[in-house]
Amino acid sequence: MRVNQNTMLLGQKVILVPYTTEHVPRYHEWMKSEELQRLTASEPLTLEQEYVMQHSWREDTDKCTFIVLDAEKWQAQPDSAEENCMVGDVNLFLTDLQDPTLGEIEVMIAEPSNRRRGFGTEAVLMMMAYGMTTLGLNKFEAKIGQGNEPSICMFKKLHFEQVTMSNIFQEVTLRLLVSEPERQWLLEQTSHMEEKQYRGRSWWSHEANSC
Repeated sequence: MRVNQNTMLLGQKVILVPYTTEHVPRYHEWMKSEELQRLTASEPLTLEQEYVMQHSWREDTDKCTFIVLDAEKWQAQPDSAEENCMVGDVNLFLTDLQDPTLGEIEVMIAEPSNRRRGFGTEAVLMMMAYGMTTLGLNKFEAKIGQGNEPSICMFKKLHFEQVTMSNIFQEVTLRLLVSEPERQWLLEQTSHMEEKQYRGRSWWSHEANSC
């Protein structure tokens, strides 16, 4: 999405950066996993197709995508490529033409060693705060496979409520309506988040070293 192509969001455990061509090779390797294909309802792509997909995600007006980086690793290795700090991605889909204030959110923490470390929870909170304050969203939905209990539990802890279950698609839909109390709670949960201009890792390393 063009609106976030120069935006990075800094949290405590994760950093969210736009999905760029630098991230494609690692992302492509992840998506060879049959488990991730099943969990994300995705088809395997060639590397060339993945580059095309990355470009379309960057240009689409109805999809906001960030790559999730391990903040500790990112800060400890200032000269390392972002590809080495990647742990997953988080997305907002703005596809309901009848309701532009509704965003479907999904998060993927790709490798099992990076799961259950709070990366997904913070990424979702930061993405919702960004969607609320920048994109004008006040409703969020998550569609999750029925067998993905950890993800379902995570969203329920973030105040989502299950609204439907589809046996045909083998998925449940959870929803969060952002009332004023929910808005204040979400802002409190993300009060540490910083938004900065994104120009790539090489630029950031140069700025950090010159301080």
